Amino acid sequence: MPSYKAPVEDVLFLLNDVFGFHRYDNLRGFSDASPDVMEAVLNEGAKLAETVLAPLNAVGDREGCIRHPDGSVTTPKGFKAAYDAYAGGGWMGLSMPEAYGGQALPHTLNTAIQEFASGANLALGMYPGLTQGAMAALLVHGSEEQKALYLPKMVEGAWTGTMNLTEPHCGTDLGLLKTKAVPNGDGSYSLTGTKIFISAGEHDLSENIIHLVIARIEGAPAGTKGISLFVVPKFLVNDDGSVGARNPVSCGSLEHKMGIHGNSTCVMNYDGAKGWLVGQENRGLNAMFVMMNEARLAVGVQGLGQSEVAYQNAVAYARDRLQGRSLTGAKAPEKAADPIIVHPDVRRTLMGIRAFNEAARALVLWTALQADIGHRSDDAAERQSADDHMGLMTPVVKGVLTDKGFANAVEAQQMFGGHGYIEEWGMSQFVRDARIAMIYEGANGIQAMDLIGRKLPKDGGRAMMSFLGEVQTFIKDHGEDDGMKPFVAPLQAGLNDLQGATMWFMQNAFSKPDNAGAGATDYMHLLGLVAMGYMWARIAKAALARQAEAASDAMAAKLVVGRFYMERMLPETATRLVRIKAGSETTMALSAEAF
Repeated sequence: MPSYKAPVEDVLFLLNDVFGFHRYDNLRGFSDASPDVMEAVLNEGAKLAETVLAPLNAVGDREGCIRHPDGSVTTPKGFKAAYDAYAGGGWMGLSMPEAYGGQALPHTLNTAIQEFASGANLALGMYPGLTQGAMAALLVHGSEEQKALYLPKMVEGAWTGTMNLTEPHCGTDLGLLKTKAVPNGDGSYSLTGTKIFISAGEHDLSENIIHLVIARIEGAPAGTKGISLFVVPKFLVNDDGSVGARNPVSCGSLEHKMGIHGNSTCVMNYDGAKGWLVGQENRGLNAMFVMMNEARLAVGVQGLGQSEVAYQNAVAYARDRLQGRSLTGAKAPEKAADPIIVHPDVRRTLMGIRAFNEAARALVLWTALQADIGHRSDDAAERQSADDHMGLMTPVVKGVLTDKGFANAVEAQQMFGGHGYIEEWGMSQFVRDARIAMIYEGANGIQAMDLIGRKLPKDGGRAMMSFLGEVQTFIKDHGEDDGMKPFVAPLQAGLNDLQGATMWFMQNAFSKPDNAGAGATDYMHLLGLVAMGYMWARIAKAALARQAEAASDAMAAKLVVGRFYMERMLPETATRLVRIKAGSETTMALSAEAF
């Protein structure tokens, strides 16, 4: 049976030592997250993940969800009680405004809790995660009446939320959608159409489900310019906030899928369902992007969560599994063989996963902190800088962390040999569950194209120039520190490769757009490598400071893992740069028939 332990100590180290979390006590809600409160929140979140969510992970995978003839859906055994524990603990509204029943604590803390939930039980953690995304969209674009009507119950966890975008004939290209909305004459609309791949579209965890649905109002312009967003509750809500009559929206079927079996992925049929416009008519994508960006960052966290839990179980197995002898002589001579963790190639694999996990966690928390600054700072320049960071790093967090999260789950499975392919060890579930994160909320190739086509040139490249400048300043400030040289020298080489790739695109992509398309994924990963290298340099700085105060095995280990990243992983930037500079000629040379 797989196990999971939430990385509380690492999160606390990152927040306190690396990012100076309490330097931001001027931001709304931060002063309430005192060191004691922050530690208590993380420890309680860890307890929930480890003792309530994780034991149900294999159960959910085995049982899956069941759709009944009346269209209702039952989640796996134990999911309802676990969800009630999550909601009852106030976790749904951890960072939501107090006006709607939330605790208004920093989003950064909520992001850490999301990692714990994703590592413990990805399928179950999706139900509250989707609700938080829906709440974010309503909070920004909903009317005062809509916020007052829906948010308190969603914060409470009595109601959950979804996002309904994809249709059978269109995935990423939302301009092709066919779901239509007809005004009813009373301020509401009648929605008709079919949506597919709707996570948590129907279930038995909450008394109402609040669907956010994109549709086209009759007579609206074609394409994305004619898309509007609607709030469509499963049960209509009475004026007093109580649940009323059933709305004609139903689950037509459940998708039979590779993983996340414990989450109900539905085909949703809207048969004249009553909905209300969220935000402005024909401006639905602007409103939905709030939810999509929240979801993309959360999906990146899912990739990290699966990488972490797979790593933990692979390490436990490698310490116990006896196979062969160490190349330098027996390490357990009293036993028939040595544990496989003595072998260099096993260690290479495990070190690579760990080095990624710790840097990815830092990148996630750094980005979440920028989200807090963007939403809570009173300084316009700070907000703009934070928003620039979020725009640039969202596709990187989503694309790189899920690509690597899946690859790491496979690598961790490999540690088990044939046992990794057997269901009883649980490693195959991590692989199957991790795979979806590369696909939903915008497939990773789309994330790369978004980065190259929209985020990189936006505002004259301001966000990228800011990032490059920040990293270069850090290198300059710490280049003469002997303890930091193993970190800043490789970081400089990686930064040079990133600058070279950026310049190459500027010179070669505008006249030949296929060059950008052919190199987009390599560029996304190159930026991710440098961003995580920067995280490791900042981690090393904090670890060295801790070491100067008192010797610490934990800090010494971090420095070793960080050097492994710099020596064995960051140099991949050079390969990515070579691929980018190869351009698109051979990529585009064959006719479609020649494939």
